[in-house]
Amino acid sequence: MRISNVSIRNFRRLEQVSIDIENRQTIFVGPNNSGKTSATALFRCFLGGRDFRIHDFSVSRLADFNAFAESGDKEKLPRIELDIWFSIDPSTIEFGRAFTLLPRLSAEFNRLGVRLSYGPKDSKKLQADYHLANQRMVEAIAERTLSQYLAENGNLRRHYEVSYFSLEKAAPQPIAKPLGRDEGKELLRNLIRVDFVDAQRNIDDDDSSRSNRLSAAFASFYRKNLEQAETAAEAHKVIDNNNKQLTKHYAEQFNPLMTVIKGLGVPSINDRDLRIVSSLSPESALRGNTELLYVDTVRQHELPELYNGLGFKNLIYMAIQARHFHSQWMQTPENRPLCQLIFIEEPEVHLHAQVQQTFIKNVWNVIEQSAREGGEQGLTPQVVVTTHSSHILDAAEFGEVRYFRRCQLEREIGPVGILNASEVHSLRAFQPDSESIDGKVVTPEQSLAFLSQYLRLTHCDLFFADAAILVEGAAEKLLLPAMIGKVVPDLQTTYLTILEVGGAFAHRFDGLLTFLRIPYLVVTDLDSVEATGRHSACRADSAGALTSNATLKKFFNVTTVAELMALDPTQKEDDDKDRCIAFQSDILVSDAPAPRSLRPRTFEEAMAYQNFSMLRSGNLSLGKLQIPAGLDEAYQCIYDHVRSSDFKKTDFAMSILAATCNWQVPNYIADGLRWLQRRLNPSASTPSQAS
Repeated sequence: MRISNVSIRNFRRLEQVSIDIENRQTIFVGPNNSGKTSATALFRCFLGGRDFRIHDFSVSRLADFNAFAESGDKEKLPRIELDIWFSIDPSTIEFGRAFTLLPRLSAEFNRLGVRLSYGPKDSKKLQADYHLANQRMVEAIAERTLSQYLAENGNLRRHYEVSYFSLEKAAPQPIAKPLGRDEGKELLRNLIRVDFVDAQRNIDDDDSSRSNRLSAAFASFYRKNLEQAETAAEAHKVIDNNNKQLTKHYAEQFNPLMTVIKGLGVPSINDRDLRIVSSLSPESALRGNTELLYVDTVRQHELPELYNGLGFKNLIYMAIQARHFHSQWMQTPENRPLCQLIFIEEPEVHLHAQVQQTFIKNVWNVIEQSAREGGEQGLTPQVVVTTHSSHILDAAEFGEVRYFRRCQLEREIGPVGILNASEVHSLRAFQPDSESIDGKVVTPEQSLAFLSQYLRLTHCDLFFADAAILVEGAAEKLLLPAMIGKVVPDLQTTYLTILEVGGAFAHRFDGLLTFLRIPYLVVTDLDSVEATGRHSACRADSAGALTSNATLKKFFNVTTVAELMALDPTQKEDDDKDRCIAFQSDILVSDAPAPRSLRPRTFEEAMAYQNFSMLRSGNLSLGKLQIPAGLDEAYQCIYDHVRSSDFKKTDFAMSILAATCNWQVPNYIADGLRWLQRRLNPSASTPSQAS
């Protein structure tokens, strides 16, 4: 039996979301404050013993409390709800047990649903208690609202409770059939066990209440999961023999777990070995005290656990936790829950990049070893990992990713404002369109394979960014942070990801970025070519010139440079796609005896023409190039030089960064950055770059 989907309503940022859960592992990703932790916290509230608080209700629902206080209409009181849908194979033994638990369902036997609803116990009593409390207030400056009242002194817990329902699939909404409170609790205990490996693990070496020592974690695992010395008397005998027998006992019991931990990649072959030794005294024999030592196997030199890094401890701690939770589930003596869900929050803490990349595989090694030793290889949990690490994301399959995106509240859709809600996109549901560029057909499967491979190879942080900028090459990528500082410095406070994708591939990202609703700017080149013959590169002002840029042809459905030049600036922006396309336009160059408009073909040309006076003066350099006196000659000279094999684009970008003069950002890039600024921060003014 597996969880297939959860739906969440009115909990913090998750005003109304649906999240598909994979059979094996699901990865929650998204920018900071996008709702990943909220999704985990809801399970803690319903199934992990944490109390709800008034601010767990979505912002848009707090006003509903106050509306109820005035009207007394109980329908206005908000509820926090979690729907859990399970998939089950009717041919398995567990189906009979599940069907017994939910006998009221109709004939759709492979899909079972349960709703947990946190709502009012007695709306009339709530209203009466609230008004009575306000009447008793002495010298109150202003009457408390109902939401303020419920935030005080456990009032929410007194007036709200969890109700349970079985769900039957129907359109447009599932049919909810109420269950008795005790019946509902028993149902959940039989269906699901949920465990949490917290983000704040506080791995440390002291014994404070906020710390988790590894030795304590091993001792706890031993007490709860392994075969212990039979009696206290026997333990005293072991102590009297200088703890040797009990140390041997630990070595035997922990050997399988230690073998897996060594397979995690730490300690390496050059590091010390691990050994659990008994440190019992007669006074503490019944407490099962142990210490974790790091042992130099050559010199037999032992070091306490505080002499190793936090990353190493964090990895071992998570392995122990995962093994413990799974073992406890397997060893449930009666009515074992039919499925287990383990949340692992931010496993990347203290781990270096290589260990992050292998983390998920290593966790499954621990779990699968636990299943084998328990004699039930098929009895494995579902794991949900919340992360900000692109390295962990690299190790996941594309379809396992769930992207949490900040958005506006459902009631406030309109001009971009405060993003108080979130929506969740399953990459399993993303399917690119087939496309044809220059007669070459790219299938959806090929597009998906390309995107998946690109994101993995580049350790892409796209899923954690506020917006994306897609650039043509290395020079643009190097210079873009400096350009942002010149044109739109406010963007430096946002999290932007810059992807180097080339003119032939930027359009490949359009479907994915639109699906995820990530705003993005494309900075690309005109790439002018001759209209006849073999379509060789030519100056951008050549009569009848075509563009070879696949992105421009795809987005604008044009083929000529003249058509691109005729586009209105607003045509380069697409609000539906949340996209802006920036490419070169004519630059007015002032140089004696008369100014002239020059049309760049590439970014490097645009930089040269935008900063022509600085090139002429020698404050900027294109390398070993003597610029002719006339603009016509200079135009041709710069075009030829940029296309030559002697020109090094990266060296040019580095020389720009090292320049002390106040160089200018090409107009087309500045305009694109200003669009992005307006999109991410509409209230901010966008200063022009310094002249």
